[in-house]
Amino acid sequence: MTPRLLAGILLLGALAGCGSVGTEGSTGGYVSGNGSITVVDPGERKKAPVLSGDDLDGRPLSTADFAGDTLVVNVWGSWCPPCRKEAPALAKVSRDYADRDVTFVGVLVRDEPAAALAFTRKQDTPYRSIADFSGRNLLGFSKSLPSQAIPTTWIIDDRGRVAVRIMDEVSASTLAGLIDDVKKKSS
Repeated sequence: MTPRLLAGILLLGALAGCGSVGTEGSTGGYVSGNGSITVVDPGERKKAPVLSGDDLDGRPLSTADFAGDTLVVNVWGSWCPPCRKEAPALAKVSRDYADRDVTFVGVLVRDEPAAALAFTRKQDTPYRSIADFSGRNLLGFSKSLPSQAIPTTWIIDDRGRVAVRIMDEVSASTLAGLIDDVKKKSS
């Protein structure tokens, strides 16, 4: 079995396990993160996957369209308590960094499109999300910094390399500090 196939099977198994309640590492139907933040030195960063699919309005969306920007990719679901809690922080930082070549993209998992769309409208989320019900986009991180937790946030530097992974809810101040650090050290 190739390492990529094995990583894919493990990731899909972990995402499938998100629905179980009461298992270790799970709360309320989602696999929670351990709060870890992994920062990768610029010389050790691996290429980020190109994420693509339809957004919540059915329009095509691809991270390839934002080449040269620092990307913040957030995996979420409207049913996930920490995702709901961190949504205002992500929206705030997205607005604060809109004119600094920082682009935010959500990756929606295990959710009903109507519920997700209602959630983003209620939160006044200023960025688009890719509906990734198959987990195909998340598998792309298996060669760099994979995650099984929801929410997970990755920061991808302006050279298209995975620089940071946050495995749990993130505050606005922590996210802004990490983005600033990545932008300073991306070359």
